[in-house]
Amino acid sequence: MTTLAERAAAAAGRTDTPPAGAPAVLVEEYVPAPDLMADYEPGDDDPEMIPVHLAWLRVRRDIRAIAKGEQYNGGGTRFNFRGVDTVVNTFGPVTLKHGINVIPQQVNAEYRDTTTSKGNKMRECTVRVTWLIIGPKGDTITAQSQGEALDSADKGTAKAQSVALRVLLLSSGLTPTHDKDPDASHVERGNDAPARTPDSYRDEILAKGTSPGRLQQIGYELGNLRMLGRTVVNETGEQESLDDLGRRIYAERTGGAS
Repeated sequence: MTTLAERAAAAAGRTDTPPAGAPAVLVEEYVPAPDLMADYEPGDDDPEMIPVHLAWLRVRRDIRAIAKGEQYNGGGTRFNFRGVDTVVNTFGPVTLKHGINVIPQQVNAEYRDTTTSKGNKMRECTVRVTWLIIGPKGDTITAQSQGEALDSADKGTAKAQSVALRVLLLSSGLTPTHDKDPDASHVERGNDAPARTPDSYRDEILAKGTSPGRLQQIGYELGNLRMLGRTVVNETGEQESLDDLGRRIYAERTGGAS
């Protein structure tokens, strides 16, 4: 046994002796704690010592799918989604079974103050997280994901990082929903509206309810369709181009020259 003072003096390179009559403080020699993993060997209940990419494939095989079982209904919007807790609760036991650890290695966050439509002050947080997916043998896969969140207090970063974790697990796990494939049904497209004929434009130009503004618009349409030179039978039974007809009727209704 040595006293605490003697050990401190020895560490400093001195050979100090405690003053006479001073109480001795005895300490035991330092003994390192045993390494519980020193003789570790995989057992029946331990994950198989395989590379991380194979272990991750087994995680994906066991999970198969996570349905959109939660629903958001607010602000006039309604949609189904897969929440963070649902995703983590699904992946957690399976990654443990296959010896997978998912650890954030680096978090880059950006912040922006904003205001809601009701005037409430909020803070927007966007994070980019670099993750290490560690396999049972200690080899790793590096992945990145992003998340964003709004919060009025101090939870924005935690929320955004939780979203980034959900995105990582769902995207790197290629986790389907087993929802109905949107391509499983289709709608037959009806026939497109037939192209307008020169006579239909003639009838609209001559109609008493057609305003001068609409007459100008008809002129633009006929120009785009290259139909200004098409001839029609006018109200007097004579042949007249749509361009001339439109200009004449416009002048009559506005009291000016075409």
